[in-house]
Amino acid sequence: MNKHVAIQDLGFKDYKETWDYQEQLFQAVVDQKIRNRREGTTRPTPNHFLFVEHPHVYTLGKSGDMENLLVDEKQLAGRGATFYKINRGGDITYHGPGQIVGYPILDLDNFFTDIHKYLRLLEEMVILTLADYGLKGERSEGETGVWLDVGTPFARKICAMGVRASRWVTMHGFALNVNTDLSYFDLMIPCGIKGKGVTSLNVELGRPSMDMQEVKQKLLGHFCELFEAHLE
Repeated sequence: MNKHVAIQDLGFKDYKETWDYQEQLFQAVVDQKIRNRREGTTRPTPNHFLFVEHPHVYTLGKSGDMENLLVDEKQLAGRGATFYKINRGGDITYHGPGQIVGYPILDLDNFFTDIHKYLRLLEEMVILTLADYGLKGERSEGETGVWLDVGTPFARKICAMGVRASRWVTMHGFALNVNTDLSYFDLMIPCGIKGKGVTSLNVELGRPSMDMQEVKQKLLGHFCELFEAHLE
């Protein structure tokens, strides 16, 4: 099993360009698995972990409801935002500047073949990172992602998640609000869940902004521990 993971930080990049790049990497891993099976070989399959920051964009998952987007595309354009229907699980979400988006493209045959466990470990990676900053991140039953003050009237989401997997190869991933302009969440019902707020790391800590690179390094450290992975 190949537990080496190639890390790429794509910087500030258009959503569609990044999605297309994800698809290329994803398909290359799937194709290698198919060749191995067909030829009876055991060539190692690669693993990738992409970091990226997107311009303002709203994406709707396969099971999402368009009614959770509260404005039309003309109004979105007025806010400098775009919209895409995509092939991940989950409902509607927002990506934008000041948000750390992570796309692990892993062959889970290299780690464990359990999508539920995969999602829980991604959540745990974020929960441990928040703990590094003195915050208590939590899971909310039946709602993927990471929250604060679950079970209270002040429950708010700080990290959204939505993944796709085929032949145990993953794509899409998580979006952690770090220095995010939270007003963009007012244009939608986040993840289709009414009556719950959203927040960001800098708001919770009362700071003007956080060091994005520092947060990424903390996330990667916990990722390595949880997945027993080696970074390249």
